[in-house]
Amino acid sequence: MTAGMNVLRSALYCSIRRTHGPVRLTGPRLCLSLRFAYSRPFSDERAATAFRGDLKQKPKASTPLRRTASASLPIRSNPTPTRSAIQPVLTFATAERYIPTRLRSRLPPHSQKLHDAWWVPRWGKDGEVFVFPNGSFVCWGTTEEEARQFTKQVLAPCEVGSLPEAETESLEFVSDPSEKTRIQGDLIILGRVASLQDPASAPALQPPDPALDTATLLARYAFSQALSRSTALAVLEESLEDYLSSVAQLPHALEKTGEPGLSREALIKKLGALLKFRQGLNLNRENFSDIPDLYWAEPELEGFFKAMSNALEVKMRTNAVNEKITYATEVQSILRQLLTESTAHRMELVIIALIAVEVVIALIRDGPELWHMVFGQPQKSHPKTNTT
Repeated sequence: MTAGMNVLRSALYCSIRRTHGPVRLTGPRLCLSLRFAYSRPFSDERAATAFRGDLKQKPKASTPLRRTASASLPIRSNPTPTRSAIQPVLTFATAERYIPTRLRSRLPPHSQKLHDAWWVPRWGKDGEVFVFPNGSFVCWGTTEEEARQFTKQVLAPCEVGSLPEAETESLEFVSDPSEKTRIQGDLIILGRVASLQDPASAPALQPPDPALDTATLLARYAFSQALSRSTALAVLEESLEDYLSSVAQLPHALEKTGEPGLSREALIKKLGALLKFRQGLNLNRENFSDIPDLYWAEPELEGFFKAMSNALEVKMRTNAVNEKITYATEVQSILRQLLTESTAHRMELVIIALIAVEVVIALIRDGPELWHMVFGQPQKSHPKTNTT
């Protein structure tokens, strides 16, 4: 036993010395050296994996897809001869909406209207773009730099209500004719699709040189529309959070001082901001809970749309936004009440001041007469004269 331990110690000593230099393998130092020697390669591997991950387009930490990313590992780790390389899907929301007439004139050649979006069959080296009227667009197979070039060259002059910082969503896709089209974790598999129920759903014209297979075009469109809605919803979520943060001091100020802590002008601005937000939410043609008309006739496309919407938790997030809007409506009611009370109080002061001025004028003008009427004039006594 002792001889075996000595051999093991000698082997470990040589291994550690080659990696970390001379060490003494005695007592607790042996255990420390063993832990260090065998944990170092693991740490390096994790760092290398993290570095490689930074080079890829991955969902953001706050994206619901991040929690299901592990479901795509079997596809990622087991390539097949029929499967293409993994490519990015990038979604950007850059504005409140795009001007359709201006957008049509700036799109590249062979772009065409595809239901609710404009389809650009080729952009960059091997990518395509779907542009939606809600101020967002989805890129398949493009790099992030190519997507940003599309924003600068095509979309920037068409934007209404440009966002200070674009809202983004990213995941990846592969093409594999032997697989069924679906979303698995944070990976979209473009494979077999059923024939269309309505031939009119297909694009009117076939472009001469599309970047991706047109057999899965409508599947990509369905996934893209769900991604577009999710990104547009993220913009609304951020806007609502900013508004609620701006009025967060109101309840505390009312509790401590009984005053809103905001001037009349500030209250009116907060009221206008909420009205503008609700207008954008309620009057926007993009409804986050309804199914687009296209999918009523195409059950498989509806399945793709719902699968992506569920993966992005659009319904749950929409309900959360509605709850926050309810709270924002209560805040709006309080702001209106405070504004009304402030106006009424000011009107009362004005009326009191007018009455006071009228009283002063009346006293100046009719003071002597009123004094005479109230107190009267004292009568003078005349001496009596005797007549003889």
